[in-house]
Amino acid sequence: MPRITAASNAAQRAETQRRILTAFGELLFTHGLPGLTMTDVARHAGVGRTAVYNYYADMEQLLIAYALDETERFLGDLRSSLAELGNPVDRLALYVRAQVEDLSRRHLPPGPAMAAVLSPGSFAKLADHVGELNLLLEDILRDGVAAGYLPEADVPQLARLIHGTLSSSAARATGDGQQAFEDRLKQTVRFIQLGAGARFDDGGTPLRLN
Repeated sequence: MPRITAASNAAQRAETQRRILTAFGELLFTHGLPGLTMTDVARHAGVGRTAVYNYYADMEQLLIAYALDETERFLGDLRSSLAELGNPVDRLALYVRAQVEDLSRRHLPPGPAMAAVLSPGSFAKLADHVGELNLLLEDILRDGVAAGYLPEADVPQLARLIHGTLSSSAARATGDGQQAFEDRLKQTVRFIQLGAGARFDDGGTPLRLN
């Protein structure tokens, strides 16, 4: 018989865990969180219910693991894409677009609802991780101010207002057709850019304010 090495065993465990998280995400998208059970996730992942419990003790652990995994992957992809853009107003547009698309796709409960279903410790862990997104947005806004593309502002407050707009836009976009979604997304991007104080020439190129 072929020898099962530690490396192959670790790879198998990682693959099983990925299947569980993927199945959970797909069920969140199609059915939502209320009523979702570990048995549903196991069946959708094609693994035994015991296998799910080997990784996650309950739905709370599974939910927080999925949210952290998705946020980490989203942050990595977003940082790579932002690094390709030099203009902070364009980076703000990319951030807004990526956030609305992600919020619309993942169907995670919004912050207050997450606080209701998670223990204080788990919610704090998620809040710390999501806080990295807030810092990323604040950096974009500060760069915009420093480069003269955005006016002086209370950056933390502005970032909170922007994130509130993003959540609202993503919620309204749920159920839209593709064209309607794109139209709403473009409106949201320009609304936030203008709300942050950005100005454009007739061709849509961001202008310095001074």
